[in-house]
Parts: sequence; structure tokens; C-alpha cells
Amino acid sequence: MGQAHPIIIKKKAAHGGHHGGAWKVAYADFVTAMMALFIVLWLLNSSKKVQEAVGGYFRDPSGTTKNVGTDMTGSGESLSLSKDDMPKLKEELQKRIHQMSNFDKLKDQIEITVTPDGLRIELLETETGTFFNLGSPEPNDNGKELLLVLAQELGKLPNQISIEGHTDSKPYSGRGEYSNWELSTDRANAARRLMQQTGLRQDQVAQVRGFADQLLRRRDDPLDPSNRRISVIVQHTAGKPGEAEAPGGESQKSAVPGHAEA
Repeated sequence: MGQAHPIIIKKKAAHGGHHGGAWKVAYADFVTAMMALFIVLWLLNSSKKVQEAVGGYFRDPSGTTKNVGTDMTGSGESLSLSKDDMPKLKEELQKRIHQMSNFDKLKDQIEITVTPDGLRIELLETETGTFFNLGSPEPNDNGKELLLVLAQELGKLPNQISIEGHTDSKPYSGRGEYSNWELSTDRANAARRLMQQTGLRQDQVAQVRGFADQLLRRRDDPLDPSNRRISVIVQHTAGKPGEAEAPGGESQKSAVPGHAEA
């Protein structure tokens, strides 16, 4: 019998089948969920202004992009100070006014108040201290120095500014038909010109108004000199021009630190 030849059988190793793309879908879902989580955490730690801006975008995408600006650092936050920022601005202004060379002389004539409209800064006259010479629409040296300080500080802000002029109830005894209406308006306009020359941007002033004696600070004494005053109002983001607050309304009023309230 002949020699038997060995039979060699070759088997190819079997490869596992492809797992398909199911893992990609699961991974994409995981990444999306993590991104949503981080966005929520970022919003919870963001300022109120950012939260309002993001919420406004989802309510009205086309409208919000027209109203939201970015600051100089590119943070994306709204430019203007809100109502909640006004107390801090008040403190900063009080510190700056303290540094004035004649602060001791003028401290009883400066009143800063947080109101529903924003921050109201009042330059009050007294029997011995004035910001305008009697019957004159142009500020004197005291008025110029204080308006300069305010212009330099407020000019750093993006907020709109309103300027008001007020008089007491003593009739103007000057020329012709010129009255307290013209005097209060001219004084407010003179303050506006000086502040724009020394710090305020040209587009920062929203309103200049003269009220004569219609909004007396001391209603019980219409001839009190403190009724003669210039009011500078820093409008917060929600402020609407033309909504002036009458004296005596609810507000957080205080004089400049270092002296009794005027």
C-alpha cells in the first residue's frame, strides 16, 4: 500500500463584524448634553444684564441683536449702567467730589439721590453760596469747577444724561419778557455746553429742560434759595426720557458724605 499523504486544511481567521455608527450617535448626545450643562452653569453665574440679553434673544432674536452692545473689553455685556448700578455710581461720585479743592465750601450744596429714573445730582444754591451770579444764565467759578468734575466722571459712562434748570418763585426782574422760564432753561443749557466741552460726549445729553418754579424743592418756602438749582440726571438702562420725578417722591436721598444732609 502506498504512503498516505497528509491532508492540510487552511482556515481563515474570522473577523468580527463592524459595530456600525451607534457609538457616534451616543457620543454626540453626550457632548451636546455637556455643552448644555456648561451653558446653564455660565448663565447662572453671569450678571443680570447678560441673563436679560440672552433671554431677550430667545424671545426676539432679530430685535435683541440691535439693542445689545459690547463693552470695551469685549465681554458682551450691555454697555449702560442699570438701576442696580446707581448706588455704586453714587459712592464713586461722592468720593470724587470730596477731592475738590473747595469741597468744604460747597459740600452743603451738593445732593446726590437714587431715584426711579436713575441718579439725580443736584447743585443747590444758598444765601452765601451760588453756582450762578444773581439773574445770570452763565455759571460762576464754583459752578464751573463742579460741572467740570461731573463732566469728567459722567463722560466715562455710556448712559444718557438729562440736565434740568430750576428757579425759586421770585419773579425775574430783568429785561422785557425774559422770565424764570427762560432763565432756568438758559442755565440748564449753559451747564450742558460746559459739560460737553469738558467731558460729556456730544451725543450723551438726551434732554435739556427748564422748569422755572414748577418743581420747587421746598414747597413750604417758595423763595428758599435751594429751589434755585441745576439737576443732572444719569438715566439707567430702563429709563425713559421725559419721566421727571417731582421733588418729594420716593427715593434714596443723601448729601455728600462728611456733612449733614442738606
